[in-house]
Amino acid sequence: MTRPRIYQGWIVLAAGFVIMLLGYAIRNTFTVFYPVIVDDFGWARGNTAIMYSLTMLCYGLVAPIAGTLVDRFSPRLVLSIGGLIVGGSIALCGLATEMWHFYVLYGVMVAVGLSLIGFTPLSAVLTHWFEHRKGLVFGLLGAGFGVSLVSAPVFQYLIDMYGWRLAYTIIGGTATAIIIPLCVAFLRRSPDQYNEAEQELSGTTADTLVSKDWTLRAALKTRTFKLFLIIAFCNMGFAQQIMVAHQVYFLQDIGFEPMVAASVFSLFGIGFVVGTISSGLSDRVGRHQIFVPASFIASGSILLLFLAESNQSVALAMTFAIVGGVCLGITPPTCFAGVADCFHGRNYGTIQGVMILSNALGGALGPWLGGFLHDMTGSYFTVLVLVQLLIAMAGILMWIIKPRAGVVPR
Repeated sequence: MTRPRIYQGWIVLAAGFVIMLLGYAIRNTFTVFYPVIVDDFGWARGNTAIMYSLTMLCYGLVAPIAGTLVDRFSPRLVLSIGGLIVGGSIALCGLATEMWHFYVLYGVMVAVGLSLIGFTPLSAVLTHWFEHRKGLVFGLLGAGFGVSLVSAPVFQYLIDMYGWRLAYTIIGGTATAIIIPLCVAFLRRSPDQYNEAEQELSGTTADTLVSKDWTLRAALKTRTFKLFLIIAFCNMGFAQQIMVAHQVYFLQDIGFEPMVAASVFSLFGIGFVVGTISSGLSDRVGRHQIFVPASFIASGSILLLFLAESNQSVALAMTFAIVGGVCLGITPPTCFAGVADCFHGRNYGTIQGVMILSNALGGALGPWLGGFLHDMTGSYFTVLVLVQLLIAMAGILMWIIKPRAGVVPR
């Protein structure tokens, strides 16, 4: 008796995980390179943080285009081009001597490349391989982002050993050499995508029947999708990207050594990975039953950072990293799985791209505003309070939506 072959979708998912890890690790280099660049050039934090805000903005603007491209053209071609752009651009950051160099290379070019290899095109490919268990699949895919946060000590080591310029070159070259072969060898469409008629006949689940004909225009007319967009802006965008961009700097400000701060941040990444994988529970108990409590616990966990600042306690910072990381990690894949439940279909890549755009608009505003408010007040207190409020608000909105497969969005 022959052993059954591994389902091809799992191979595509594994390749997507590695591509996610490397792509978002490149964007997340900012959190470690940020203090070094500020010290080396003597620039203001707010102006320097614009490079991160700009990359989030451009990433979001290109995401709907990336979703459309992968809906219409070969995922291998689209993602291979993205891998070349993102890796080459971060490598060229090692040659930057002016602030506008970082704005163009990191702010624009890295964003374009990441959009072409990021969550939008990968989720658009994978959602057709897995009609069920979207929470688990998106959680495993999103874990690539969480693992990318764990790379902070590696980046800090490269900076300490070789300087920030050569570190950029090493990171970019290594990522390019891995991403492109993975795209060429393993990324492919589900067989069902090649025959829409067959998909309609075989896709008997309620969520497929309800959402197969959704267009972006139709989705934008629903209250459900509008609330999803606000959640993406507030939680996955504004709040989470502030925590990614400024966490290491905050920890250094309260007295932690750079490697200690990077290590705490990597612990945050580990927690984030655990959270993204745990989002698979939403397939069984419901999206909002997981998202809402995770949001309120994440919001409350930020109080630990205030306590860590007053006591200069590494233990409290680590506790936040674990608790906050897990709970914040739960929310993105759970939210995106909810969107797929409601709006899955032939145009899902474009619809998901607009979700990423809303996410990115919040992510563009948050890091810049965090740096600006710190420059104005001399602390991160106001920023962290704002983060708490927006995370909690996203939880309330998800409770209002209560997304479920088979229920027509209103």
